[in-house]
Amino acid sequence: MNPAILQEDVQDFIKSFGGDTTALAFKGSPFPNVPITELIEQIVGYRKAEKKLPNWHHSPGIYYPHKLNLEQCSSETTAKYKASLVKGNSLVDITGGFGVDVYHFASHFEKVYHFEQDERLSAIAKHNFNALGIHNVATECVDGLKGIQDHTFDVIYTDPARRHASKGKVFFLKDCEPDVVSHLDFLLERCDTLLLKTSPMLDITAAIADLKYVKEIHIVAVENDVKELLWIVQKRVEGTINMVTCNFTKEKAQLFECPVGGEYDLSFEMPGKYLYEPNAAIMKSGNFGAVARTYGLGKLHTHSHLYTSEALKDFPGRVFDILEVIPYQKKNMAPFKNTKANVATRNFSENVASLRKKWRIADGGDVYLFFTTNANNERVVLKCKKVGK
Repeated sequence: MNPAILQEDVQDFIKSFGGDTTALAFKGSPFPNVPITELIEQIVGYRKAEKKLPNWHHSPGIYYPHKLNLEQCSSETTAKYKASLVKGNSLVDITGGFGVDVYHFASHFEKVYHFEQDERLSAIAKHNFNALGIHNVATECVDGLKGIQDHTFDVIYTDPARRHASKGKVFFLKDCEPDVVSHLDFLLERCDTLLLKTSPMLDITAAIADLKYVKEIHIVAVENDVKELLWIVQKRVEGTINMVTCNFTKEKAQLFECPVGGEYDLSFEMPGKYLYEPNAAIMKSGNFGAVARTYGLGKLHTHSHLYTSEALKDFPGRVFDILEVIPYQKKNMAPFKNTKANVATRNFSENVASLRKKWRIADGGDVYLFFTTNANNERVVLKCKKVGK
């Protein structure tokens, strides 16, 4: 860390600079004790924090790390959510990073430990905890697995790095650092609960087999973009695994919960008055039968993952009025040529780009066109209008 970064005039410059950082790089730093690369790093961090980390953005004296560390850390929205999942007296984050998760864990635990083996990142996190008024966190620059060797905690939390020294970006748990699969028993011997954050790209079925003692899986999305999978692992777990999906929107958090692996009798129906499109978290879960049963909906087709009903239901996803059901034939597409519409496909033989080009449909407007397949295996276009905002 460069202490000159925290000087009042430098902080004022970082927060007030609204220009192009590329032009600033050529111009050079106006501060003799602050290299231009470090100054730009702080400007970029301050800007990125505005939406992702508002507490950091609005607090004085915050020191930002490299932009990659900011991109990889949790948002405050997802950090608050994961902190609500666990409780106890002590928690350790063995892959502490920038410390966003630890900041929120600190309000749920008496003592929290932040272990980070990168010396600069560890120092930045420690400084920021003090700047944010968090005083029940102990920071240590140490390999997390070594740091917990001779201790026990109520909860161990880890967000394994998904970049391997030789393999580059990886998607299998065993290739992440630390390797939670190989160290699973070691970790569970030192805690009552292991909370694990993984990439949304991780295969859920494979991870259940790898982690052996999964109690709950949480799929977390923000504005319909799946950000992370959270795994609650306990050695003494019994019974079925519970799955929770949460999609944070501007209006509310859309929650849905069901057991993993349930079997459901589905009703396949022709399009009715309303159309329902599950949010991205539910799509990742694959629990399409549970959704139909819970909300009393008919499914359009085994593979379409769209639902319908005659009465309006409160639903964790987007809801549409079905204005017209149109058989997908050339003669029926003429009214849509050279018009605007929001186009989506579900279980359809053509993709969105080819359909837009083929029928000259521009993007935008209030009309939604769902190209899909119905219960009779017929290709149809559902002309819709969104219900609500």
